[in-house]
Amino acid sequence: MKRRVDMKNWKMNVCFWLVGNLLLTVLAGCATRPLNDSLFPPILSQDEVVRSYEKLGRIEITREVYLSDGLISNDIREWGFSAIRKEAAKMGADAVIFPEITGAHTMTIMLPSTEYRATGIAIKFK
Repeated sequence: MKRRVDMKNWKMNVCFWLVGNLLLTVLAGCATRPLNDSLFPPILSQDEVVRSYEKLGRIEITREVYLSDGLISNDIREWGFSAIRKEAAKMGADAVIFPEITGAHTMTIMLPSTEYRATGIAIKFK
């Protein structure tokens, strides 16, 4: 009779161990690491560029939103700067100059839309 009690406890311990590990795996899989802004090239003003550089290319990202996306002007600027920096990193740039974030509203057959555009020039220092 004592053996049945030990077997029952053993099964219960294994069950708790499996459920605990499963829960830990799910929670760890859902964890995200924060975006490290230092991985992307900075956006510099013309006054901050003191070394000679070469232009790698012009970056232009467009985002079209139908109806309303709920972004306010600060969120649009953050989106634009972030998008430009990510694309510049893909090009191997050291910095981005002349950033510009614009938005234009249009109406297409009673469906309002907004087109946001972020542009900048990717540069590499010599």
